[in-house]
Amino acid sequence: MAVASAQGKLIAVIGDEDTCVGFLLGGIGEYNKKRDPNFLVVDKNTSVQDIEETYKRFVKRDDIDIILINQNIAEQIRHIIDSGNDNPLPAVLEIPSKDHPYDPAKDSVLRRAKGMYSADDIH
Repeated sequence: MAVASAQGKLIAVIGDEDTCVGFLLGGIGEYNKKRDPNFLVVDKNTSVQDIEETYKRFVKRDDIDIILINQNIAEQIRHIIDSGNDNPLPAVLEIPSKDHPYDPAKDSVLRRAKGMYSADDIH
C-alpha cells in the first residue's frame, strides 16, 4: 500500500548557543542536499555580515517556512528584516534569549500588525 506524503518544510534558527542547542535537541536540525544547515549559532565572534548572509539564504530557501531569530540578533539586522518582501513565507518570528528578554515594541511583525488595525477595530 503506497502512502502519499507531502514534502515537509523546515524551521530555521538564528540564535545564541543556548537557543540553537535547545531547538536542535528538539529535533529541528537539518542539512539540505547542498549540506547547508538550517541554523546559525551566533556568538560574540559572529559578524553582522555573516548573520545577514545567513538570513538572506534562509529567506531564499524553498524548504524553510519559519525563521526563528533571537530578538537581540534581529536588532542587528533590523534593516534587512524590515525591508523584506511582503511574502508571508518564510514567517520570521522573534524570540527571547536567556540574556535578553522579549520586547514587543521591537518586534517587526507586531509593529506591522498594529499598523493594519485601528483602535476602532478592537470594539
